[in-house]
Amino acid sequence: MSAEPGAEHVNGSGAAKSRRFPSVTRDTARPEGSGRAVPGAVSTPARQWPMLSVLAATAVGLLTTALGQARAGCLVIGVALIVAAVLRRALPSVGMLAVRSRFTDMITYGLLGVAITLLALVMEPRPLLEIPFLESAVRFTVR
Repeated sequence: MSAEPGAEHVNGSGAAKSRRFPSVTRDTARPEGSGRAVPGAVSTPARQWPMLSVLAATAVGLLTTALGQARAGCLVIGVALIVAAVLRRALPSVGMLAVRSRFTDMITYGLLGVAITLLALVMEPRPLLEIPFLESAVRFTVR
């Protein structure tokens, strides 16, 4: 069967295949994060190494916190989120670590990571970071 140049592909129903989006959605779009971080010949866990590494670090932080080292555990979790932001920025494909747009993921992971890290540093007793206005702000809000 020879096709003329410029002829459109015809699907099984006899209608020409269109590149336009359908007016009625029958399916959901494939999320950006479902792409692979490594070629398809590699096993699934290896393809999702960015997400698995961040999850593993977070699990270590949660376990450390559960074992009584709250500051160290929170620092590990905060650093894991900051690493997630860096991975999202640096790598072209991060698998399931990509949830939203690249910019939104970077901002979300980065802000949460910095917030958790700062909270771990000012945690009582014996905070590692002294913020001058923090005590008066807490006193003002707790009165």
